[in-house]
Amino acid sequence: MSQYLKNAQKVFDNNFNLQKEETVLIVTDDKMSEIAHFFYEAAKLNGNEAVLTQFPATYKSGEEPPKAIAEALKHADVALCVTSASLTHTNAKKEAAAGGTRIGTMPGITLDMLEKGAIEADPDTVKNLTAQFTEKLETGSKVKIEKDGEVLEFTISGRRGVPSTGIFWNKGEAGNIPSGEAYIAPIENSANGSLIVDGSIAQLGKVEEPIKLTLVEGRLIEATGEQGSELLNLLGEDKGRIIAEFGIGTNPTARITGVVLEDEKVFGTIHIAFGSNKPFGGQTEAGVHIDCVVQSPTVWLDEEKIMEKGQIV
Repeated sequence: MSQYLKNAQKVFDNNFNLQKEETVLIVTDDKMSEIAHFFYEAAKLNGNEAVLTQFPATYKSGEEPPKAIAEALKHADVALCVTSASLTHTNAKKEAAAGGTRIGTMPGITLDMLEKGAIEADPDTVKNLTAQFTEKLETGSKVKIEKDGEVLEFTISGRRGVPSTGIFWNKGEAGNIPSGEAYIAPIENSANGSLIVDGSIAQLGKVEEPIKLTLVEGRLIEATGEQGSELLNLLGEDKGRIIAEFGIGTNPTARITGVVLEDEKVFGTIHIAFGSNKPFGGQTEAGVHIDCVVQSPTVWLDEEKIMEKGQIV
């Protein structure tokens, strides 16, 4: 048995505590079907009723999937979304989870990521770190991020911190696999300043040279360099440019790979996203959600420095 198939089985065992009587849905697209088949075969080997459904890879992260996919998600006990763009922050995922489906989203996962890296993390370590940072976000009010002399500030007061551990044993639990992050929706019009992004950007891969993002009243108004222009094009001219998320990576075995699914989980990084955030407590529905990963930042939560150049204080 290949390591890929073994790790796919471990995902069902460790992340879902999958029971033999449960139904499994694998959602994939035309670009990701090879990897999706490992999970389909793993579910069959486990003795579960398994269905694989596939749709064209002509969509952006945060965009709603076809209606048939959204409906199918509601009727599975466990669903894995092995897709090239992310279904994590969609109403389709939110509504299916509200009905009890346990959902793991794996946007952009590669064979390398299925073999090693974030997927190898100790679950208890990830859960403990995630809980610590989620509590800080839950009780915090103002965030300040400094990187290479640039400063970005915004407010999170009144918003709910969200733990993403990748462990979904109870009905309705959902999130990324592999995982390890604590995140929150900032107050949409509160972000002002600049941020240096030097890790990766969802759908664009590793950052080739640092990009300076400039925000005014929560809206991204400028992004430097060629990849910065590509980011602006991805986000569009409307609500896609509004700040949507602030997240802190909590997975010690995650690596910067060029795939945000793993990159945003790296311990010692933070990420900012733009676009939709209504599914996790914000106000924006934009049809797009794009994460930008920052390596080794210095972060203050209210007056407390919680991270200095990527090291936890």
